[in-house]
Amino acid sequence: MKTEHNIGLSSAELAGLWSTYMGDSSAICLFKHFLRQIKDSQIQPILEYALHLSNNHISRITSIFKEENCPIPKGFTDEDVNLDAPRLFSDPFYLFYIKEMGRLGMANYTISLANSTRFDVIDFFSEALDSSKELHNQATVLLLEKGLMIKPPYIPMPEKIDFVKRQNILTGWLGERRTLNVVEISHLYSNIIRNLHGKSVLIGFSQTAKTKEVSDWMMRGKEIADKNIEIFGSLLSEDDLPAPMTWDTEVTASTVPAFSDKLMMFQVQSTNGIGMMDYGTSVGMSLRRDLGTHYMRLAAETLQYAEDGMNIMIKHGWLEQTPQMVDRHALANSKKA
Repeated sequence: MKTEHNIGLSSAELAGLWSTYMGDSSAICLFKHFLRQIKDSQIQPILEYALHLSNNHISRITSIFKEENCPIPKGFTDEDVNLDAPRLFSDPFYLFYIKEMGRLGMANYTISLANSTRFDVIDFFSEALDSSKELHNQATVLLLEKGLMIKPPYIPMPEKIDFVKRQNILTGWLGERRTLNVVEISHLYSNIIRNLHGKSVLIGFSQTAKTKEVSDWMMRGKEIADKNIEIFGSLLSEDDLPAPMTWDTEVTASTVPAFSDKLMMFQVQSTNGIGMMDYGTSVGMSLRRDLGTHYMRLAAETLQYAEDGMNIMIKHGWLEQTPQMVDRHALANSKKA
């Protein structure tokens, strides 16, 4: 597509580009450290591809912002990573991480693409979506080849179509509780996977944080993830469905800071945001009342945890301000002073 001229960035386009810049600048720090430690020759090219994509995104967004006289975010730099720090995660974890980043990229870029109207921004998010899909697929294929892929549960194939005949399809806490349907199973599974991934990250970050405040906050997040995994796993177990295994062994015993506390807080806060969005989707897609209640309660707990993390970031000057609308009242009052 040709770039339209004299058309500024909409608030939605600015939001998507700014968030992408912040996310990719933090990912670059992680990928650089991962590549210093990687031993697996099959995983290394996928990590290099991920780093290339993030660098490309930063370059293209910087170009767009300069054309629009928009301040370039500070984001994260080489100051936020210690490339000489020992390995914090195993090689298989890198592959799990890449797969999760590909999934999140597909979700975020789809939203940004749908909200974009300027041709150059549409092109950017279209290409970012395609490359995230490719990254996710490469990681998935290699996980399958290595026998590391954690697959969703299988159920017996239905013998015929059927229609709901009774209201008990909605019951959960009281009355006759039906078994889980495939949509509900899918959401329980994906939420367990996300919490397992987050738990491993939180364990690694908690033991390498420079400040006790951040370390304690990370450990609190690990405990929340444990509880979520236990609840979702028990719901699957009630129907004799297997729950995914833990990834705790993918974290080393290193206590040497590989990443700044600022970067680690940002990474976890980004995951918190995705988690709350996933829980909201799960509520809407789950018919059993008990499932919706679980999701809403756990989302509220995650929201409080994220708010406490936000206060820590503000306290230390780590929270970069998202572009926002001017305060018209403040402007008007400033002339009266």
